[in-house]
Amino acid sequence: MDDIAHFIAGEPYYGEDDRSGPVFNPSNGSTLYQCRYASTSTLDHAVEVAIEAGRGWANASQARRLAVIFAMRQLVIDNSNELARLIGREHGKTIADAKGEIHRGLEALEFATNAAQVTKGEYSYNVSGGIDAFSIRQPVGIVGCIAPFNFPAMVPLMMTAMAIACGNAVILKPSERVPGAAAFIGDLWRQAGLPDGVWNAVNGDKEVVDAMLEHPRIAAISFVGSTRIGEYIYHRGCAHNKRVAAYTGGKNHMVVMADADLEQAASAFVSAAYGSSSQRCMAVSLLVAVGDDTAEQLRSLIVPKIEALHIGAYDDPKADFGAVITADAKRTVEQAISDAVAAGAELVIDGRGFAVPGLERGFFTGATLLDRITTDMDFWKTEIFGPARGIVRAQDLDEAIAITNAHEYGNGAVIFTQNGHTAHRFVTEVEAGMLGVNVSVPVPVGHHNFGGLRRSKFGDAHMYGPDAARFYTKIKSISQRWPVRTQSTIPLSLAFPSNH
Repeated sequence: MDDIAHFIAGEPYYGEDDRSGPVFNPSNGSTLYQCRYASTSTLDHAVEVAIEAGRGWANASQARRLAVIFAMRQLVIDNSNELARLIGREHGKTIADAKGEIHRGLEALEFATNAAQVTKGEYSYNVSGGIDAFSIRQPVGIVGCIAPFNFPAMVPLMMTAMAIACGNAVILKPSERVPGAAAFIGDLWRQAGLPDGVWNAVNGDKEVVDAMLEHPRIAAISFVGSTRIGEYIYHRGCAHNKRVAAYTGGKNHMVVMADADLEQAASAFVSAAYGSSSQRCMAVSLLVAVGDDTAEQLRSLIVPKIEALHIGAYDDPKADFGAVITADAKRTVEQAISDAVAAGAELVIDGRGFAVPGLERGFFTGATLLDRITTDMDFWKTEIFGPARGIVRAQDLDEAIAITNAHEYGNGAVIFTQNGHTAHRFVTEVEAGMLGVNVSVPVPVGHHNFGGLRRSKFGDAHMYGPDAARFYTKIKSISQRWPVRTQSTIPLSLAFPSNH
């Protein structure tokens, strides 16, 4: 069983790293291969390669960069089937789900073709005495991207497409649980014509992350993952004078009013709550039913939909969702269910102890639904990365908004209603970065900004959309005059210069 290598300078790189960890197939529990964990020396090598390659890429014309982005988009499309199978094998999500994530990654590539437009500077003519003032945007340099396990292709594409389009070099640290997609994507960049060394991937754990945060030649850090780790990365990266954007945890509430189309809302909840085994930061975590009658009706509609879900291996074409990422993840989810029941929650559907026949060693957890979750329970407070979801009961819209805003996270929230005033109040008053009205998962399209509020994001930037171009570029302001040689137009003065 071969180790999976890093991807540096356009090819696999093994180095002399002496630490590694297993990569599993969650569907059957088998070990696929070992993932080498980069040492500081391997990261140093990647940085040196990126510095050298980055010089030329930073000076490449916008036309050349654009050609590479367009070529990369087509290569991702052409290789989507193979990439989806690779993702499914390492992650456990279904092939259909993996193709969905690849499609969202394509949106980031498509928006990156607008890099020239969204990085235009400003120009002011003759601000004073023949002086023109203007600004330009240039690449920040080397960007370190730290990606999570739950989207092995989508998040790396979202993080790096605009960074590359703006002229930066990239060092990606994929999750050590799902490293295969990064190497695959790196080779696609090579085929697209990106110079070797502009896009690199180093595998590893905290050791290489800390090295990235401290390395003086890495100018910016983009991170997606848990709030605890994201906060650490933000503060440590900023302490080393880096530009840092960390996108972290979510506990997303779906508020359903009595006037909503309850059948539509029930279907939306099941889809948004349990897809990809609920291993999504934008998954619906809690259904906030406004009114007991609404809660009872929704529950009666939701239960048969959950019971009809088919759970299976990543390559089972009938599967609605697959396994969670590791055996530890399965234990954590099932313990959270047990703790919620002990705290007083009503267990409506119990997914603990679930196994797929013939795949008993797989990391499967059945869809679970709990009712009468309250805000003092850990189940309400904690992000649960697995198919365990709950119903919270509110008496009116005021209480529903208060429950949503009481949580420390502010990634996303949605409301189902037929009342425009109610919807307007919700989007105005709820403190979340991405909101939906009669939309199950409010992830914005690629040309709008993605990012949460409160403890769901650290830093002011957004992962994709127009703000990404600002994050991956530095601005320079220039004042320029072209005086006639024979004129003495610059007065000898020690006073601070003025435009007046």
